[in-house]
Amino acid sequence: MDGKRRMYKWGDRKKLLLFSIIFISLIAGVTITLSTPSDTDTVVRVSTNGNGDFNCDGIDDQIEINQALAYVAEHPELTTVHLEGPNTYVISDTIYIGSNTILQGDPTAVIKLEDNAGWPEGKPLITQMDSAGNHDITIRGFEIDGNHDNNDGKSRGKGYHNLISFTDCENIKVHDMYMHDSHGDGLKVVKCSDIQFYNNRVYKLGHDALYAIYSSNVEAWNNKITCRTNSGLRIYNTNHVKFHNNIINSEGEGGAGIEIQKIGPSTVMNDIEICNNLLYETNAAGIWITGYGNGYSKDSARDIHIHHNKFYKTGINRGADWAGGIVLNGFQNTLIENNKFDECYGAAIAHKQVTKEFLAPGSGYTTIVRNNIIINTQPSPAAGEGYAVYNQLRDTHSFILENNCLSNNAGGNYLGANSTSDVEADSELAAKLSRNESLGEDFPWSEAMSAGPQTPYEIDDSGVQAGQEEEFESKIERIFSEFLRFLKRFFLDLSLQSGEVENLKIALPYVISDNRLKQEAPNMTFSESEYIDIGMTPDGGIYRGLIIFELGSFNQTDQIEKATLSLFWYYPENQMRPKDTVLEVYRPVEWCKEHVTWEQRETNIPWRNSGGDWYDRNGVFQGSIPYASITISGDEIPGNRYIELDVTDLVQEYISGKYKNTGFLIKAREEDENYIAFYSTNWQNKDQRPKLTIEYT
Repeated sequence: MDGKRRMYKWGDRKKLLLFSIIFISLIAGVTITLSTPSDTDTVVRVSTNGNGDFNCDGIDDQIEINQALAYVAEHPELTTVHLEGPNTYVISDTIYIGSNTILQGDPTAVIKLEDNAGWPEGKPLITQMDSAGNHDITIRGFEIDGNHDNNDGKSRGKGYHNLISFTDCENIKVHDMYMHDSHGDGLKVVKCSDIQFYNNRVYKLGHDALYAIYSSNVEAWNNKITCRTNSGLRIYNTNHVKFHNNIINSEGEGGAGIEIQKIGPSTVMNDIEICNNLLYETNAAGIWITGYGNGYSKDSARDIHIHHNKFYKTGINRGADWAGGIVLNGFQNTLIENNKFDECYGAAIAHKQVTKEFLAPGSGYTTIVRNNIIINTQPSPAAGEGYAVYNQLRDTHSFILENNCLSNNAGGNYLGANSTSDVEADSELAAKLSRNESLGEDFPWSEAMSAGPQTPYEIDDSGVQAGQEEEFESKIERIFSEFLRFLKRFFLDLSLQSGEVENLKIALPYVISDNRLKQEAPNMTFSESEYIDIGMTPDGGIYRGLIIFELGSFNQTDQIEKATLSLFWYYPENQMRPKDTVLEVYRPVEWCKEHVTWEQRETNIPWRNSGGDWYDRNGVFQGSIPYASITISGDEIPGNRYIELDVTDLVQEYISGKYKNTGFLIKAREEDENYIAFYSTNWQNKDQRPKLTIEYT
């Protein structure tokens, strides 16, 4: 323990006397038996007033919080770390939580990012303790302040300052939280399962409130979300999802309220339900659904069920071509029923390809729209002139319309669609629909609206209240346990005083991002592909790769003994290549993982050289002396193994601060009929993803 505001309160002089007796007894070899902690004594408390088990002073408070979480992780009889309020815990580094652990707090307890944090991309405020994944984690009851305004110079939506982030974890619950003002996501989960996100109030984050990537069994309900950037709830190549009973809006910023996104062939998305939500005044669509990419199949993207939602004035940004109620493409057999759309902009329901990137291949995509109320749709120059149902993709997509009630839609009821069973409401009925008088029991919010606000769309923005927390009663046994650990280490140090202690450490930093650069798609970003590829294909296409790892946990004084970049080779399988592939690693110019392409390193900022700018080992711009190189013979086949590159010198330059960490640019020396591919960080099997192994002192 260092001298900084540590760690336990020792209590009165009787306890101090007790420890003195214990210490003397241990020295004398006397055996003392103490009772074990009671079954109900499972909470470790963190405070700022000296009365906690761990006590903070408002500076680097993650130190004590991490000590408390580590202590719980080491003692299976303990379950919970509780943050006492009213206190603000200012953190300058990440908080790490382990398996079978609850991190909770009073509603007046606030975890806040420090001013001018200077954190790299991908570094979250709260994450898992084990990089290989943890399980059974609950975070509840307190406030997280991302301190957006006092961290200038960071772009939103690019991975900075995500509030909570997990990878390869199971059984995660985040509830009764107030999360606000960040540059990134509220809860981001990658390759996780069994996620519950509920009873949260989320205000103006820099990306999505909940973002699930390559995950399964995700449920979000009873959340109140105000978007500032991107969406409220978003899934990407994720299945078995239910979003229900949420309220989502924006204040003139952001994207869709709910976003459903699928790319490529690998993941099946056929079990998604969106119901009983209120989406109002979203900047773009209330719900945006899109599927696209090479190898995409509509058979693996189907059967979304959207029902009993209310859309009010969604798509208020009339310059957004994806404004509207529901905008979708690339999903088969979507069922939209028993919803109400009132004053949506552009179109209530539209088949639309938002940009050239989001192109669903093939045809035969069908959406069923039935038993909905669609009224008062407003014109939007970029998104449509106020249609109830709008089909911009008539060659590939079609609507089946049944028994919808339509009225007063500025552009008319249909463009590119028709129905023989829809009904046109008269003006009196339309007025009742606007006042919510006709919704009845089918709409779960109708009773609350009739008894509450005068207008049907006024939102109660009350704060989230956490339940009563378990009181902490006794600490003596746990303090004693820590004291014994201290003694054990004390005597171990004495025993080693004449010997040399091995201080070599091994770290496996996690990947922030890997991206493909594809010459044949010069303006497309490939950050979510399941592979990265290098070299030239027989038909002449050239590929390069970018990858960056999180190195912020190292100190500038750390000496790197060895750093190895490992890439799992998988293609071409069981066949030889016409020529050898000489892989080379260079230091790239800074690039944006969200927007990098063959032509651009950032939106509207081109590379000086198509395909990427780099420095070589000698600091020469576009030089030819790589930091690392390995030759893979054209006669070799993958063989279920890693290819390893020695990147020690480049990693040392990053960690020492000589250069900003911009990751690795990987290319083939001669790009000629030597195409080769490796699994990326998005690959399902975590034992075959890229890894960086660092041995350091």
